[in-house]
Amino acid sequence: MSLALKRAFAAPAPEDGHRVLVDRLWPRGVAKADARIDDWPKEVAPGDALRKAFHAGELGWGEFRRRYLAELKAHRETLRPLAERAARERVTLVFAAKDEQHNNAVVLAQYLAMLEPRLRAESP
Repeated sequence: MSLALKRAFAAPAPEDGHRVLVDRLWPRGVAKADARIDDWPKEVAPGDALRKAFHAGELGWGEFRRRYLAELKAHRETLRPLAERAARERVTLVFAAKDEQHNNAVVLAQYLAMLEPRLRAESP
């Protein structure tokens, strides 16, 4: 699986491959024409309540991660094409968060990595 993570404020590069914005909201100050986003599956971003609670500091990283993974499980079929694409080519998950270690893109990448072996086992 070839997954990368990149902040939305960093310039797109050819090695990014297929660029997927993984936030529910478009990043402030980033022009759509400059972002070179190939896909924006808003439904797999954290729900509004979860996102707001985490950003307000009401949830720690562990609890946010646990709750977001539970949300992602409900979107397994929606995420299947993304996991399959990452198995074939480079996919860059683009996010706006300042904290590059504790954000939804990190959790989504972990989930896709867990999903990928299961997809391989299911394929004929």
